[in-house]
Amino acid sequence: MILKTFGWSFAVTALGLVAAVLYGGWTGFGVVAILSILEISLSFDNAVVNAGILKKMSAFWQKIFLTIGVLIAVFGMRLVFPVVIVAISAKTGPIEAVRLALNDKDRYQQLVTDAHPSIAAFGGMFLLMIFLDFIFEDRDIKWLGWIERPLAKLGKVDMLSVCIALVVLMITAMTFATNAHQHGGVHVDKAQTVLISGIAGLITYLVVGGLSGYFENKLEEEEEREHEAEEEARKSGKKVPAVVMAGKAAFFMFLYLEVLDASFSFDGVIGAFAVTNDIVLMALGLGIGAMYVRSLTVYLVRQGTLDDYVYLEHGAHYAIGALAVILLVTIQYEIHEVITGSVGVILIAWSFFSSVLRNKRLAAAEGQGSSGEKSEVSSGV
Repeated sequence: MILKTFGWSFAVTALGLVAAVLYGGWTGFGVVAILSILEISLSFDNAVVNAGILKKMSAFWQKIFLTIGVLIAVFGMRLVFPVVIVAISAKTGPIEAVRLALNDKDRYQQLVTDAHPSIAAFGGMFLLMIFLDFIFEDRDIKWLGWIERPLAKLGKVDMLSVCIALVVLMITAMTFATNAHQHGGVHVDKAQTVLISGIAGLITYLVVGGLSGYFENKLEEEEEREHEAEEEARKSGKKVPAVVMAGKAAFFMFLYLEVLDASFSFDGVIGAFAVTNDIVLMALGLGIGAMYVRSLTVYLVRQGTLDDYVYLEHGAHYAIGALAVILLVTIQYEIHEVITGSVGVILIAWSFFSSVLRNKRLAAAEGQGSSGEKSEVSSGV
């Protein structure tokens, strides 16, 4: 079962790591490995969400999502999108960006370095919004309750996450301008670029979130209509047009999943810029990670149950928040790639072990309850 589900992922991993060694030596190997783990950790909750929706779909639509969806997610978002980001931010064509990345690494590195403040501001704001919207939502299950309970109460204030994100962006841009001025005025003009790029990241998040919400509402409407049609047909004794209704519902599910998957892919790509500026290593690492996310989605669907490690989603979002802060800090200061990559892994591992301990406590409590019931029955007899 494991080999059948993860076989392609294992093969892509082997090929990707070999390519990383050939391209960038053992340093490239390490960067690709970190990016792969980072992508999996950031997108784990994506796999869980995908599995929850995919299990409601027919085998045909599952196959469509897991084939066409892979092409969009792996080749579109992980391979093409980083090139587009660099091409836009460095004001060069995508073909020229790829050529420079492969043939003139020094020039390419200089272009990316010059464009880094705008990339970091754009990505930092996008990731920060994901984290803030998560942390301000009141959830039944809380991981770090002493932090999450008061923040959930604050989250009742409308648009609080947007206000905080804008304040953080304003402070970042002002700090960047002040520090640049103190060092002779170099890059002072880029403070405005940082501000504009950050606002663009915020707008992008709001648009993606709006599209996801739109498709989710469409999906709910279609499911409601399908249910009403079934009830009406059952009362009248007529046949239910299941194929047509299921097809419509599945189609909106597919659209919703693609938008949702793209948004999760986007944060992985943006987060990767905090680890490396090398498009080739980025594409290899994110591609490997994306394959495992897809395999994990299939595994969860085929098992028929979602993973019960309930704090993993929290850990993934805390990792996103940490990456957002790191990206914004790297506008002005340099942070080592190992620190950037390890923060997310540590948070995911922490949330995983917290989930394991929670499950053990629940199992022990159930065991004690069962023992108490047996004692009462014995006493009664």
